[in-house]
Amino acid sequence: MTVPFFSGADVERAVSPQEAYEAVKAAFVAHARGEWTMPPKLYVTNYPAGDFRAMPALGGGHALLKWVTSFPGNPAQGLPTVTGLVLLSNAETGQLEAVLAAAAVTALRTAAAGVIAAETLCRAGAESTAVVGCGVNGAETVRMFRARGADVVVWDLDAARAEAVAERFGACVAPSREEALACDVVVTVTPGKEVLFPEGSLREGQHVSLMGADGPGKAEVAVAELARAELFCDDWEQASHGGELAAGVEAGLVTRKRVTELGRILAGEAEGRRSTSDITLFDSTGLAIQDLAIAKVAAARAGELDLARLAL
Repeated sequence: MTVPFFSGADVERAVSPQEAYEAVKAAFVAHARGEWTMPPKLYVTNYPAGDFRAMPALGGGHALLKWVTSFPGNPAQGLPTVTGLVLLSNAETGQLEAVLAAAAVTALRTAAAGVIAAETLCRAGAESTAVVGCGVNGAETVRMFRARGADVVVWDLDAARAEAVAERFGACVAPSREEALACDVVVTVTPGKEVLFPEGSLREGQHVSLMGADGPGKAEVAVAELARAELFCDDWEQASHGGELAAGVEAGLVTRKRVTELGRILAGEAEGRRSTSDITLFDSTGLAIQDLAIAKVAAARAGELDLARLAL
């Protein structure tokens, strides 16, 4: 038996930004309606170096297991932060149907989630959009915003990397981090080691998709700012234990009643932004249903691509 293997380049060829956007949006809705299921991700930690994550999901006739890493210090050693594999199986027979490079799938679904949240929760008439962090996932987020027709400014600690991403996707480099963080819509895609929004810094009417704090001890916004904002997340169980909101839960500032899952808004079951003056924060912890959505689109294209095959 052999199964197709999608390298990172193969995933990019198989799934366009718009297809990823639509697939992840549909997956959010399916999960909110209970049609797709997903246990919380399991962390196997080796801090401070990094962690391993096992992420299962079931839906749409397929089951998925993603084994993926997050080692923020790797780039300094010339190694990628994210590595791993995605296994896609037929839910009726249990047969493995595809193996995919996890980093490429992660980049697509991270970008899709951040952009979907931004478009769903930003105020009407928002005029400026920024992506802060131009690593693999940040670059993919810029690509997705541009595919959706949005003008974007970017910022990164590495000025050369920001310039390269801006040139590649037709974006502009922000004059400073502060100007990027002051935009009407901000997507932060950093390692989560540093608070980008200190106490009192969020602006009235602003929306921020917080994509970097996807594990314990990470944060891109000060805990006190959570009390000023309308709060949203991808999945409460994950976000309350290992996401941006976890510190707020521990401090007693964030309760379940204060947080709305994005899928419920997309499914028409809950309200999003209530006024133009609201500050809206979306906490993304990364869901296996998003990976499943991307993997299903890619696998459907297996016959169209010249793919390597793995013998089992």
